[in-house]
Amino acid sequence: MKRTDLLSLASILSVLLLALHISQDIVFGLDRAGLNHLVGVAILAVVVCGALLLRERASGIVIMLLGGVMAAAMLPLHMRHGLRSEFLEQSGALLFVWTLYVLGVNGAFSVILAVQALRGRRVA
Repeated sequence: MKRTDLLSLASILSVLLLALHISQDIVFGLDRAGLNHLVGVAILAVVVCGALLLRERASGIVIMLLGGVMAAAMLPLHMRHGLRSEFLEQSGALLFVWTLYVLGVNGAFSVILAVQALRGRRVA
């Protein structure tokens, strides 16, 4: 499997996990539901386009790099102050925390693959 194919797959997985995570934020009351989430939909759509339509181009790889950074940032953003014990006792808290960890790992992996892909594009 080519690295750009692997990067595309990791980016699509990040989009799915980010959509799940944003939904969990709304359900748990960490974010309000509303039209403001159309911005998030647009951002995820750009990452999907980068992964599927532009994956062989430098612009697509940069888009996937930024998507990986965004995915990897979810864990530190949510854990910087820790999670309240009342929240952790709620149903679905395990999936919430698991999603954050998988996003972090998958995002970091996407960043590594994107940097390798961009470095490999340089011709000596």
